[in-house]
Amino acid sequence: MERAAAVRRVGLLVLAANGLLVVAKGWVWIGTGSLAVGSEAINSLVDAVYSAVVLGGLYLTTRPPDAEHPHGHERIEPFVALAIALSVFATGGFVLWRALDVILAGDVAVSRGPAAVAVLTGAGVLKYGLYRYCLRAGETHDSPALSATALDNRNDVLTAGAALVGVLGAQAGFPVFDPLAAGVVALGIYYTGFEIVRDNVGYLVGRAPPESLRATIVRRALAHPDVEGVHEVIAHYVGPEIDVSLHVEVEGDRTLREAHAIESAIVASIRALPRIDDVFVHVDPKELGEWRADEDAERLTGRVEGTDAASGPTNNGGCESDAGSRGPEGAVEADDGAENSAGPT
Repeated sequence: MERAAAVRRVGLLVLAANGLLVVAKGWVWIGTGSLAVGSEAINSLVDAVYSAVVLGGLYLTTRPPDAEHPHGHERIEPFVALAIALSVFATGGFVLWRALDVILAGDVAVSRGPAAVAVLTGAGVLKYGLYRYCLRAGETHDSPALSATALDNRNDVLTAGAALVGVLGAQAGFPVFDPLAAGVVALGIYYTGFEIVRDNVGYLVGRAPPESLRATIVRRALAHPDVEGVHEVIAHYVGPEIDVSLHVEVEGDRTLREAHAIESAIVASIRALPRIDDVFVHVDPKELGEWRADEDAERLTGRVEGTDAASGPTNNGGCESDAGSRGPEGAVEADDGAENSAGPT
């Protein structure tokens, strides 16, 4: 529940901040007629709308598991992020259309006075603070929606800066700077949408996690003293979480209870890694001829060998068995999980 409360708190803060900016920028836009300020007002309005959508989505994703969703609701988050991207693209298209229309018509309104400069400067400072806050929260709580919100706020800093340059240029005697700045704002908005889509599609199409994490999974399986090798190691994203399946190779003289203990220890060790959801381990006895070569597992084993070469003797899979201190029944306790900090790219 701590994650749920923190994520919702961030969503409420972003919604309140965007609502404040809509009022401030809209008031200055009406008073000055600046297209650059107007484009920023529209951008903030869309930000406020999608913040409300994100808040609703975050409420759904942080609900506990139930009978219809036994794994919880976190897998909704990438869809929330893609909804943000759609609104971002729509905003960019509208702002770009307005900028081109004004440039072609030659009807440029030049803002006078400090109001436009003040509101854009304040917006840039506020958005930078939100960017840092949302980025930290997204990383801390593994939230794709908050990470997407952070990217949007970062680009809002850049677009506010572009709008500010346009206003200052128009006041200095170059009116065309104002709609040109609005066009730059639109391009920044489009880039934000691209980043959000790029960072979340992998969650939805089952992309593999970083190779360093897969090497850690192999290391933890091979760390068990009864495991002679592994093959068919598959890890993939299901939403922002990761499912893992693998085959472990053991001698065939193990009892059913011993085989069960091996499987349980490996599952517990791998599930201790951040973001790991389900782990499926198939125990293959040697006598049934199910041990097999696996080039990908061997490559990952080689990566582990290269990382741990100075550590001394290794298990028969070529993998160091000191990935952590041993817990009950040969399980390896969790390391820092640093390999798992990155999402799909």
